[in-house]
Amino acid sequence: MILIVDDKQENIYSLEKTLQLKGFRTDSANSGEDALKKCLKTDYALIILDVQMPGMDGYEVAETLSGTKKTKDIPIIFLSAVNREKKYITKGYESGGIDYITKPVDPDILLLKVKTFYRLYEQTFALQQMKTYLESEVQQRQKAQSELAEKLQELNVTLEALPQIAFTTDGMGNVDFVNQQWYRYAPSKDNWPELHPDDADVFKTWKLQLEDRKPLQKEVRLKENNTENYRYHLVKIAPVTKDLETIRWVGTMTDIDERKQLEKKKDDFLSVASHELKTPLTSIKAFAEIALRTMKESSNHKAYGYLAKVHDQAQKLNLLVQDLLDISRLETGGLKINIQPVDLEKIIQHVIDTTVMTNHHRKLQILRTGTRLNKPIYADSLRIEQVLINYLSNAVKYAPNSDVVIVDTQIDDQVLTVKIQDEGMGIPPHKIPFVFDKFFRVQEASAQFQGLGLGLHICKEIIAQHGGLCGVESQVGQGSTFYFTLPV
Repeated sequence: MILIVDDKQENIYSLEKTLQLKGFRTDSANSGEDALKKCLKTDYALIILDVQMPGMDGYEVAETLSGTKKTKDIPIIFLSAVNREKKYITKGYESGGIDYITKPVDPDILLLKVKTFYRLYEQTFALQQMKTYLESEVQQRQKAQSELAEKLQELNVTLEALPQIAFTTDGMGNVDFVNQQWYRYAPSKDNWPELHPDDADVFKTWKLQLEDRKPLQKEVRLKENNTENYRYHLVKIAPVTKDLETIRWVGTMTDIDERKQLEKKKDDFLSVASHELKTPLTSIKAFAEIALRTMKESSNHKAYGYLAKVHDQAQKLNLLVQDLLDISRLETGGLKINIQPVDLEKIIQHVIDTTVMTNHHRKLQILRTGTRLNKPIYADSLRIEQVLINYLSNAVKYAPNSDVVIVDTQIDDQVLTVKIQDEGMGIPPHKIPFVFDKFFRVQEASAQFQGLGLGLHICKEIIAQHGGLCGVESQVGQGSTFYFTLPV
């Protein structure tokens, strides 16, 4: 808005009409005092100020406006009918005016100057808004940086207090913080701990895969400074993301050497014990079978029944010992896989027939559904049969009140999926992630059914060596579906 200040109403009227015809909004004041009051209440883009006014003249008004913070930047154009001398024009500029127009006013010159100053006002106003916005943005960024620095400090204090090795890196994987535990295995912050020669260089591999933003979890052996001693550590590195971008990584290395040594002693014991049990157990089975064949004609005798029970229990014990032997071989790398073309459909049917025969006391139905396999696949027939037997025997054992089991096969994108579905008791959701762990047994079933909790773990390792995966889907009271995949 433009303020026109003149003591003569006809001059104000003329100027207002000239400016309003060009789209400018105007306001008016009949005296210097009235102009000052209006300037304190309203923001003006430009003031057209008459010099010759009774009471407070234009120079005094301009000087007052230039001394007030709210109005000092408003541009002023003086209007004068008589004072055309240089000294009066100079006085006008010194009073705070930025231009001078003499009366009678030339409308074209007036409009030209008004447009120029109005455009300058708009540009100044836009710059002021931009300045305000930038100042606000700077304040917000400073606040965010301050909060981030505080959180980073809290994180560093927390990491420093941990008994594990703890560290953080920037988004590129460059270490920028380590706690004191780091220096037990590394000479400086810029050097990663030294790994055992037999361990892959997990740190270099991790840095090459930063764009995947996948957490790292790996067991490695770290060399202690100034010694030749290596200790097992569990390395965990997780990304910290913001706005879908990885801004840093946080990692820990937990010392698990004592646990690994205990596991090794346990595995050594299991290996020795299973091997030592295998020889007398084989003899017990053999003599029980010979005795049963010898007493075949006296099958009604009590002793025959006792021998049959001895044979059955020896067979169960043999399966447990075989599991222990397989675990021992897995731990020492001795469980070998012999890959060759096999007829999986034939193996599946053989396992189904065997399962039905060994459960002749039940009206068991094993339904075969899905895609029939009419081409050989590459696998170890004995080990795949072992997996199928374990899956099917579990399906039958853990569903004592149901006699229906489904064996389903599907091929999708060159991957074969074999599913064994039962109608048993099911598995609680929070225990499903641990079903394939070594020695894990579902508590609800462990009291009712015998076992060491090794079968599924062995199956998982066998399938992994084939390049496949094991999994389970289950709901309590609605049964379970165990499956494994194999590349076709």
